[in-house]
Amino acid sequence: MSKLSEEDYRSIPLHATLALAALVVIMAGMKLGADLLVPLLLAIFIAVVCTSPVHWLHRCGLSLRMSVFLTLIFMLVFLSLIGLLVVNSFSTFIQALPDIETRLYEHYWDVLNALASRGLAIDPDRLSSMLDMDEEGSWVPPLLGELGNLFMQSAVVALLVIFLLFETLNFRDKVSLALENPAPSLMRFSEFSLTLKRYLAVKTVISLATGILVWLSCLIVGVEFPLLWGVLAFALNFIPNIGSAIAAVPPVLLLLVAQDGGAWQALLLATAYLVINFVLGNLIEPRVMGQALGLSTFVAFLSLIVWGWIFGAAGMLLSVVLTMTLKIALDSHPQTRWIAHLLGPGRRRGGVTEGRDARRPPWLRRH
Repeated sequence: MSKLSEEDYRSIPLHATLALAALVVIMAGMKLGADLLVPLLLAIFIAVVCTSPVHWLHRCGLSLRMSVFLTLIFMLVFLSLIGLLVVNSFSTFIQALPDIETRLYEHYWDVLNALASRGLAIDPDRLSSMLDMDEEGSWVPPLLGELGNLFMQSAVVALLVIFLLFETLNFRDKVSLALENPAPSLMRFSEFSLTLKRYLAVKTVISLATGILVWLSCLIVGVEFPLLWGVLAFALNFIPNIGSAIAAVPPVLLLLVAQDGGAWQALLLATAYLVINFVLGNLIEPRVMGQALGLSTFVAFLSLIVWGWIFGAAGMLLSVVLTMTLKIALDSHPQTRWIAHLLGPGRRRGGVTEGRDARRPPWLRRH
């Protein structure tokens, strides 16, 4: 191994400064182009997940075009049915909002009176202004506007997914024409895409299982709008650390103020949320994915802040997926693999760092 010269050592701070400046410029550009990038990133990740059924249908004897077509039909029908159920549940929730807000106000004043009787006087006007509780339902119109924008974005994402899936049919041919020696690039891209596809598939299945179990828990406990809370738990499960806690707040609070609910029912539902997320998120998910697809807690939380700043709420939703995509891409190249190791949890099972093959997820290890 050749030693670094004195000139090379002197150039390290300059290179680090240039890399940091380039990173800042890239992040600023991504923030400015968030309206364009967010639908594109969502479409790419959905298309990556959809390639699994496409390849399965192709192995069953169907042509690639027919496999893509059938996958798209199934995806659109499934999402349309789920969308109709969610819209119906949400419209019922909007109609019930006046009654829910009335109950919230009653409990709000009951809590203030109980605190005042124990010598903890709180100015209700000041607290109401902090919580923005002066006008009932004042937040509904902005919420409906955001939902309308969400449906428009969903239509754009669906179209992008359709075009991306058909674009994958000729991707290898395009790379072969563009490069003189495409084999190394195709092999590296195949390993990257396989790992990313497996990660997204596992993460989606875990989130789907979380949503289904939350829906069943809400049905058993008797909270209103169980389907809505199940879908919310599925979506927010992609947000690290705080997503599951945020998803639990509305149904627990709703059950707390319900006429046939109470503190014990709310505590039972909160416990169900805790058990579901602990078992799926801390026990099953790491075991299925393997240590190679893990992130350190600090990196996961930092990614939540950074991607949330760049892309807003969508960035928080995609923070782990985006960071894992970056980690997988870095791990696929020898020169940048050390950065991928810094992003990971750092220790293997039993505290032993094994060879390169151990850094792969279980489905990529050589047997």
